[in-house]
Amino acid sequence: MRRCHDEWRVTRAGQPTHHKVEQAIKCLASHGVEFNTLTVVSQSNMLHPQRVYAYLKSIGSRYMQFIPLVERAANKDGMLAHPQDEQTAVTPWSVDGLQFGKFLNAIFDIWIREDIGDIGIQLFEQTLAAWCGLPPQVCVFAPVCGSAFAMEMNGDVYNCDHFVYPQYKLGNINDTPLRQMNNSAQNQQFGLDKSRTMAQECHTCPWQFACYGGCPKHRFLPSACGPMKQNYLCAGYQCFFSHTAPMMKAMKTLYVNNLSPAEIRSVFFK
Repeated sequence: MRRCHDEWRVTRAGQPTHHKVEQAIKCLASHGVEFNTLTVVSQSNMLHPQRVYAYLKSIGSRYMQFIPLVERAANKDGMLAHPQDEQTAVTPWSVDGLQFGKFLNAIFDIWIREDIGDIGIQLFEQTLAAWCGLPPQVCVFAPVCGSAFAMEMNGDVYNCDHFVYPQYKLGNINDTPLRQMNNSAQNQQFGLDKSRTMAQECHTCPWQFACYGGCPKHRFLPSACGPMKQNYLCAGYQCFFSHTAPMMKAMKTLYVNNLSPAEIRSVFFK
């Protein structure tokens, strides 16, 4: 995993940082401090889910997030592409949409047999929550975008860290109270637009309850059913949701009977 990490995570001088991260983790562990790992899934590691998961377990990670890298190429002026600009290509180092789902499936199959109850993986737990009818804790899979603002060092506040563009600026924290920005018509409309701009395919998708079209930033693929764009990761999400459905259904049954979903290990994988 050192090579995958150091390919992208370097110092300002271009030097590798993997060893520094491991040193920091050992320091935290020596003081009994829990930590969460955020793993970016890209072209570099998307074909190695088992190795990635084994490595994360080996360094003591017990709380994991897997974040798909979906980056759009900058235009000729060097400006980042607007999220809904369908004319801009995805960068070569971005994860393939379907492969992201396969990556998740491979890790899920290990986790459900060996680690559920001991290791928390955000996307898996969020999916189970959706099956159980619980409120989404991750804005990506909520029907309405949450107020997960982004604030620049000068105090400028934007609707979301995926939408730091002039048209999504809500104000400046030095001039406008955060509560006022949160309650503003612009912010309310931004949240509601998540459902309003879902592709037509989403409305008939069996996994809408768990996905709600995903993050609007990733909706830039043309739809065959209308003007609203499809999510770049749609194929991967469908692959993941369909693959995990039998186990999710079984864990839901345990949950509604006041049993821990982790009991599935003793029920199915003795």
